[in-house]
Amino acid sequence: MSFGKVIQLNTGATIPEIGLGTYTDQNKVESAVEIAVRNGYRHLDLAMVYQNQHEVGRALKKVIPSVVTREQLFVTSKLWNCSHQQGPAEAELDETLKQLGLTYLDLYLVHWPVAFEPGNGLKPLHPTKEGQTHLDLKTSLVDTWRTMIKLKESGKVKSIGVSNFTIEHIQGLIDATGVTPAVNQIEAHPLLPQDDLVAYCKQVGVHITAYSPLGNNRLGKPMLTEHVVVKEVAEKLGATPAQVLLAWGVYRGYSVIPKSVQEGRIISNFKQVALSEEDYNRVTAIKVGGSERFNIPFRYIPKWDINLFDEELEKTATHRVNIV
Repeated sequence: MSFGKVIQLNTGATIPEIGLGTYTDQNKVESAVEIAVRNGYRHLDLAMVYQNQHEVGRALKKVIPSVVTREQLFVTSKLWNCSHQQGPAEAELDETLKQLGLTYLDLYLVHWPVAFEPGNGLKPLHPTKEGQTHLDLKTSLVDTWRTMIKLKESGKVKSIGVSNFTIEHIQGLIDATGVTPAVNQIEAHPLLPQDDLVAYCKQVGVHITAYSPLGNNRLGKPMLTEHVVVKEVAEKLGATPAQVLLAWGVYRGYSVIPKSVQEGRIISNFKQVALSEEDYNRVTAIKVGGSERFNIPFRYIPKWDINLFDEELEKTATHRVNIV
């Protein structure tokens, strides 16, 4: 089992350290969520763009109230890019709650710091630029954040936050509205520690949830779970490499949301181990060979022609994030 620890957000709410990510194949999530909750998970991470929230809703009907009460679960979802405008945002939140069969979310995140033109599906194609997504360059992050604040005031959302935001993005929201996000959900693993962002978020009171805490194989590179250092630490602790990588994130103060649809892995990932300072430093040193961000939308097909993180390959992008 997990250590059962929770982390207090700047809203006073608490978020469990270990959660289940649901970005995975459709038609497998219902079973995964049910298995997770029956085996102790109380933190579920969802999103409209995953197109499987109806499956999560079916699973929740199987475990509420027979296994848990609604209040014992921490449910996160995310506002997709095509709904950054006020009307579409309100409609998407209502649709999310309908799909889940819930009356409120514990946490609602702005999924990405970029808006798409609304009204043409989740991934609208640009009408004249082949191979590109149709970006909405008028709606700013502050516009969207003001809408999120209104959604929180409606009572349908307990806390609001962001995902994939940089220091500049978050500071822009705070400066314009005085409202600090409760959470920034980011790609975070030993190859992408993002130390400056982590330090900033700690300073201003934004909790970090790590997605892809095990790394990923989006680029076809060796998995972090196969790294010799991770395997050595795992052997020393009598743990799995995945448990070591999750422990690395927890050591840094993150909540972590590994995804899996396999029962054995779901259960194993929830069995926490603790790293010593020595073991933590060994795993941290993996990045000495160079950092690696796996999730960059400029690589996507269709491409998002926007520089989000200022990574080298994004510097040829036509657009930058519209903060204010």
